[in-house]
Amino acid sequence: MFDEIMEKFENSPSQQAVIRLLLERGFSVNDEGRVVSGGIEIPNTGIAREIGVDRRVVDATTDAILADPELRRIFQNISAIPSLRDLAPVLDLTVLTVYVDDAEASGIVATVTGTLADAGISIRQTVSEDPEFTDEPRLSIITDTDLPGDLITEIRALPFVRKIELE
Repeated sequence: MFDEIMEKFENSPSQQAVIRLLLERGFSVNDEGRVVSGGIEIPNTGIAREIGVDRRVVDATTDAILADPELRRIFQNISAIPSLRDLAPVLDLTVLTVYVDDAEASGIVATVTGTLADAGISIRQTVSEDPEFTDEPRLSIITDTDLPGDLITEIRALPFVRKIELE
């Protein structure tokens, strides 16, 4: 789906940057063409500044979204979820990030979280990025405790794991 959305803006890298930001942040587009998070409007100038484009690029992108029934349906129903990932250092939490060879394979989340559960590790949050909406999806698991080395080795050895990061 991500590729299909980006193809609609293939002639405008600047508009693709706007689309990428909207998807990454979970921002919606309301009926008036304004970018919103819930009921809070995000100024187009702020979005433009964030990605280094002119405000008119954001306007043109939201106009294109509203003009396309499929894009309108997607971007009027998208929402953000709060993530503990960036708060982890402040809250003394551990973040395990898993990158896999085939993010569309079944059982990835179940296997990794099951491995942690079998080791008695309590999971505070799990976020699995959708391979349809990001170029390199990752599975982020936030825990209350440090992960023992043998558990990290066990997860790294899972056949679908390409690499892991520990924060």
